[in-house]
Amino acid sequence: MYDYDLLVVGSANADLVIGVERRPAAGETVLGSDLAVHPGGKGANQAVAAARLGARTALLARVGDDAHGRLLLDSQRAAGVDPVGVLVGGAPTGVALITVDPSGDNSIVVSPGANGRLTPEDVRAAAGLLRASRVVSAQLEIPLETVVEAVRNLAPGSRFVLNPSPPRPLPEELLRACDPLIVNEHEAKVILGGEEAGDSPEDWARALLAHGPRSVVVTLGAEGALVASAEGATRVPSVKVEAVDTTGAGDAFTAALAWRLGSGASLAEAAAYAARVGAAAVTKRGAQESYPTAEEVDALCCADPGATASDGRFAAGRTPGQESGSAPDASGRGGSL
Repeated sequence: MYDYDLLVVGSANADLVIGVERRPAAGETVLGSDLAVHPGGKGANQAVAAARLGARTALLARVGDDAHGRLLLDSQRAAGVDPVGVLVGGAPTGVALITVDPSGDNSIVVSPGANGRLTPEDVRAAAGLLRASRVVSAQLEIPLETVVEAVRNLAPGSRFVLNPSPPRPLPEELLRACDPLIVNEHEAKVILGGEEAGDSPEDWARALLAHGPRSVVVTLGAEGALVASAEGATRVPSVKVEAVDTTGAGDAFTAALAWRLGSGASLAEAAAYAARVGAAAVTKRGAQESYPTAEEVDALCCADPGATASDGRFAAGRTPGQESGSAPDASGRGGSL
C-alpha cells in the first residue's frame, strides 16, 4: 500500500514574469509589463498539477530560507501537496526569469539556487518517502546524480517517469529505470548523442528504447505525441485551444501522465489525458495558477473532443520558440505536447 500516488523529485523556483510585445534582440532593451511573481519550477509545478487533479502528492525539493521559499511552500500546501520532503536553506531559492509575448510564447532563464544543493544524501535521507510512493517523477533542473540516487531508492514495483529537461546525455542506469522517458525532438537527439536515428518520431523512439527505457513518449507539437514501448508505437492526437500563456504546460502534461499511469491507465490513455490537462493549462496565465482540476479537464474534453490544431490556434499551447500554431512539448516550462 502506497501513501502517495506521486512523489516529484525536482526543482522549485520563483517565476518572475514580464509581458513583452516582443523579445529583445542581442544588445536591445524593450519595455515590459509590471513584474509578476509566481511559484514555479518544474518539480513544484508537477506536484501542484497532480494534486489539483486529485492525486496524493508529495514533493522532494530544496528552497532557500527566504520570501521566495515561503511562497513556494505556501503554494504547495494550498494545492494539497504534502511538503514533508521540501528542505529549506543552503542557498537562495531558485529563480526563473520569464518573458511572455502577446501570443503566449515565452522565453526562460533559470538561476538554480537551492535546486543545485539538492544532493544524493538528501535523497537517501528521504528513502522512506520514496518507498511510500507509487510513481516517482523527476526532471533535470536538479543535479543529475541526485536523480540517479532517486532511482536507486525506488520502492519495488513503483514506476519512474523522467522528463530530461534541460537535456543532457544520460547514464544507462537512469535510462533503464524510465517508464516512460518523456522527450521532444531536441531532447531525444541530445540523449542519443548524435547517433543516426532517422527522421521520424517512430525512429527516434526505437533508438531511445534501444538504450534501455521501458517506454518512451515523444512530444510532437501540433501533431500530438507518440507513445512507444516493446509492444509497439501509437500516435496520440493534440487538443485545440486558444493559448494565453504556455508557461508550465509541459509540467502539467508530465504530472497528469505520471498520475494516470499509477492509476492503471495504459501509456496511450495516460498521454491522451495528459494532453487535455496541458491544453487546459495554457488557457490561463501563469504556471501553477493555470492548472486545472479533474472536473475542468472533463469539461474541456466534452467541449472539444479529439480536436487538432489549425488556423493559427494552438494544440495544447506552444513550446517556447515554436512558431504559431504548434503545440507545446515537454521541454522547459512552456511544453505540454
